[in-house]
Amino acid sequence: MRRARAAVTRTPGAPFTVLDVEVEDPRPREVLVRMTAAGVCHTDLGMQATWPRQLTPMVFGHEGAGRVEAVGTEVTGVVPGDHVCLTFASCGACPQCEADHPGYCRAARSLNFSGGRGDGTTALLLDGAPLHGGFFGQSSFATYAVVHERGVVKVPSDLPAAVVAPLGCGGQTGAGTVLNRLRPEPGTSLVVLGAGGVGLSALMAAVAVGCDPVVAVDPVASRRGLALELGAKAALAPGEGLVADLRDLTDGGAHQVVDTTGRPEMLRQAVGALRPRGELALLALGGEVTFDVMSLLAKGVRVHGVIEGDSDPARFIPELVGLHRRGLFPVDRLITTFSFEDIDAAVAAMRDGSAVKPVLTFA
Repeated sequence: MRRARAAVTRTPGAPFTVLDVEVEDPRPREVLVRMTAAGVCHTDLGMQATWPRQLTPMVFGHEGAGRVEAVGTEVTGVVPGDHVCLTFASCGACPQCEADHPGYCRAARSLNFSGGRGDGTTALLLDGAPLHGGFFGQSSFATYAVVHERGVVKVPSDLPAAVVAPLGCGGQTGAGTVLNRLRPEPGTSLVVLGAGGVGLSALMAAVAVGCDPVVAVDPVASRRGLALELGAKAALAPGEGLVADLRDLTDGGAHQVVDTTGRPEMLRQAVGALRPRGELALLALGGEVTFDVMSLLAKGVRVHGVIEGDSDPARFIPELVGLHRRGLFPVDRLITTFSFEDIDAAVAAMRDGSAVKPVLTFA
């Protein structure tokens, strides 16, 4: 056991409270990581509000970066001192994992959303009692995290931790949707609905592969401005006339639309903005949406549900690092840093739109 600090949610919807906790030593195939940065994602906030009461108190956080402190006896991929990006957990043995699609792992729910390891245990203690964790296989809102070896990806030691952290979820979700699932050819028209961290990651990937035009839609003027700086040809506010404007900008309709909002009204407009045989990628967690089936059939629209960018993190995160090195994935442009103890300020900045991607840093 070692002492740590963690942002604990005591009951569903309760605020983050930074408390002293204890962390177990890693098991044979686990890695103990001393955190250096952790991104704040809308998924953390959504889950904080709706998390099952029986799985509280709970530690969230799923965009972690850090240095390996210790490894279990069977770990071979990393050693103490390595700089790593933390990502979601997967079993490595089911058909989807073996096919390099671990986002659809058969054990995804138990490994990422059960409040602990897949066997029901947790690596965290609060006041001597079990503290739920293992969120996305990590619970990175803490000074230490215990992660399965499949959830750590080695990264260059000179890459800033604040840049590394978002790659584990938001960066690979947005960019992977474009690069791994949609795979647009140069000249493809692509619209991104929602210019947050995930949406702008998709936008940067689309610009990197030569999509033209790339159009962003977001209600926040500063985010629209950033989208233009990152290579969008146009950035529009949602509202009446949006579908017609998008069709005009994309010569009759977009080839592809990436939705990061999950809002029913935006999804219906997305279908209207597509050209025949266009593609719609759904990334956000949302409620039920009703589509006019005839409009989908008549246009031949293809709808993709995409988890974690349909990426194999061990391969894809290094690809994103390479794109960043070449100036083609400037994720640092999205980041505002906050100290870990100021997690409430980071959350407020995300909610009011003043920070696209808040990243917590650890002393």
